[in-house]
Amino acid sequence: MQNRSNVTELTLPDDKVPEIVGQFIRLYQQLNKDNLQRLTEIYSSDVHFQDPLHQVYGMTALTDYFTNLYQNITHIEFDIHQILLSECQHQASLYWVMSYSHPKLNKGQTIHVDGSSLLKFNDKIYFHRDYFDAGQMLYQHVPLLGGLINMLNKRIG
Repeated sequence: MQNRSNVTELTLPDDKVPEIVGQFIRLYQQLNKDNLQRLTEIYSSDVHFQDPLHQVYGMTALTDYFTNLYQNITHIEFDIHQILLSECQHQASLYWVMSYSHPKLNKGQTIHVDGSSLLKFNDKIYFHRDYFDAGQMLYQHVPLLGGLINMLNKRIG
């Protein structure tokens, strides 16, 4: 599996980004199904992770979630195009485009998903919430279901 992340058009100079956020970005540039044990480098043992499809608590549950997520992905990369920090500097919002390929979705072609992540941290990240359109990521690319969703979107739009 190929994984690559880019960071472009950041709103802050690199020296203003907290170290843990930099570590997060660097790890996600390299993360794949063979090195998920590295998640412990950036996440606390009691991490709370949430996205539109799942919510998990703790490092073991997070690692299991990523193991399942990365199992059949053939390519994934994140283009992080903006980072915003709170005034207290203990939380950050990252805005990104995820590009990934899965053999059973979209005929194996690359899917692009716009999203953002809210990170709360001290020395490690203890809260990570991803925001994205689950339809854009998954449902629109499932055979039959995707056709229904696209038909509904056309009727509504």
